[in-house]
Amino acid sequence: MKRSRSGIQSDFGFLLLIVLCFVGVMFISGDQDHYIQNLILLNVVFLMAILTYFTTITTGLILNILFIFGYGTYTIYQTIVVGAGVDIQNYFWLLMAPLYSCAIYLFSRGVQKIQQENEELRSLNDQFAMMDQNTNLKNILSFQKDATVFMALSKRYEIPLTLLVMEVRYWKEVRNMISDEQMSDVLYEMSQMSQTSIRNNDSLYMLDQENATWGLLLFTDKDGSKIVVNRIKEAVEHFNKNDKKKDFKVEFQLRMGGFEYDIASVQSPLEFIDKARKQLEYDV
Repeated sequence: MKRSRSGIQSDFGFLLLIVLCFVGVMFISGDQDHYIQNLILLNVVFLMAILTYFTTITTGLILNILFIFGYGTYTIYQTIVVGAGVDIQNYFWLLMAPLYSCAIYLFSRGVQKIQQENEELRSLNDQFAMMDQNTNLKNILSFQKDATVFMALSKRYEIPLTLLVMEVRYWKEVRNMISDEQMSDVLYEMSQMSQTSIRNNDSLYMLDQENATWGLLLFTDKDGSKIVVNRIKEAVEHFNKNDKKKDFKVEFQLRMGGFEYDIASVQSPLEFIDKARKQLEYDV
């Protein structure tokens, strides 16, 4: 499987950090005369690396410049005033400090790019997905594609086409009385219930999961859709009386509204939905 550049970058940064940690530990363990001093410098270097991880590379560079300036001044003071010699320890930490920050930056940058790519993929998946994940029904994107075809067929062959919109009455109040898991179960069960109440050539869609709204495209006129409405209402009554559904402790009711496709008043699938939604006001 081909790895992305961001994945390679994060892996390289992580491996570089591991190698630098190993080198730092080996160096400290091999210089017992300056153990405490090296341990303090290692903690300072790690602190700068952590700050670089949670901020930006600019912050890391500023911290490293301050560290190099401070440690370099300390080394010059030790050499001139105290008379101590300059050994490998001084050069080691001046080199390792920016390397640690660079490694942690590469790792964090790669992780951020992976997260960004993941969000973009999720967004594209939601945008082009044709099925609702919780109910296994076609979603509103699929509805727009299908409705465009059905509307064209209705116009060409003069076949009556009706959109029936259904939503759970008092859904906001119902959601407050059931858990999120039960809500998903309710949506699935009621979707299956509606699916069994229609013909094979009728199409059921999940238009709005947040507000529990379904759409049903029927090749029939508005009077013929009333037969489907009665079948679904009977199924809802059976749903409420079923002993297995008493765990929800809520009685569900549906509001239904149908609108027959009219070429003059409906120009798009979304306008078709809007016309059908307005008919819900008459279902009291």
